[in-house]
Amino acid sequence: MKKIRLAVLATALLCLAAPAQAQKGNNKKRAAATQTQKATVQKSMETFSSTDSLAYAMGLVQAGGLEEYLKNQRNVNLDQFLSEFLKGLDAGAAMKEKSKEDAYEAGIQIGMQVARSMVPQLEKDVFGDDKTQSLSVSKMLQGMKDGLNKSGMMTTEAASAFGEQKMMSLKQASILKLYGANKEAGEKFLRENATREGVQTLDGGVQYKVLTAGNGAVPTSNDRVRVHYEGRTVDGTVFDSSYKRGEPTTFRADQVIKGWTTALTHMPVGSTWEVYIPYEQAYGERGAGEDIKPFSMLIFKIELIEIVKDDNTPAKDGKK
Repeated sequence: MKKIRLAVLATALLCLAAPAQAQKGNNKKRAAATQTQKATVQKSMETFSSTDSLAYAMGLVQAGGLEEYLKNQRNVNLDQFLSEFLKGLDAGAAMKEKSKEDAYEAGIQIGMQVARSMVPQLEKDVFGDDKTQSLSVSKMLQGMKDGLNKSGMMTTEAASAFGEQKMMSLKQASILKLYGANKEAGEKFLRENATREGVQTLDGGVQYKVLTAGNGAVPTSNDRVRVHYEGRTVDGTVFDSSYKRGEPTTFRADQVIKGWTTALTHMPVGSTWEVYIPYEQAYGERGAGEDIKPFSMLIFKIELIEIVKDDNTPAKDGKK
């Protein structure tokens, strides 16, 4: 058994030694190749002056970062358009003095910004998710040209006021196009709900129904209150609930949506109401997050537990 083990060990050592010897051979080859490359580079660099060799070396250094920049920041496909980029590189380097070429280059850059950045961003601000609407790049350029030529159809001040008004109207029309159904559903619900037994209406169209009548104090808008609540949209989707979290929340009565403030400042402590809030007194035309779309009428179950003192100590019977 010992002889077999020794034979196996010897074989293993040979196997380990062979790659090591091969590695030594490869290292020698690499060293020789490196020396050859150094000699070639040295011979080539001898044709440069000392300053030229520095410039050349730094150019090589910059090439690596430049390639990444062109690919990732400028979306330039060097595999396809390398020759065009090199032409532009030479042309740009030749523009050392301020000249008409500089003006032309600036025009190209700003024109690209208008088409690729300014107009798309403005479309997003005005039309949101409505991809059927767009703005004219050529008309924006025409306005810029007329402004620079001092031949605009209106003054800069008038254009600013007109543009702001137009943006608002277009934005509202676009939102209505996308979310008008929410507005109609909410308005229909409130009309029908107002006729139901036990439903009462407060300022701003806020409606409520008493589920549990309280007999405590009624908060002012400056009071801090402690409440349990559940909020849902008109289709019944629950988007927030302190009951699910297992803990009530505390806040000042005027630091929530307007419809909440309206309801809270009419609720006696100890009450539980179902409150129906028009979109104008909720999150309006903008909505809130993914669950609350623009023009959404909201329904809340609100349980007013207590009015809280400034030192966060609950007041007895909700009185301060």
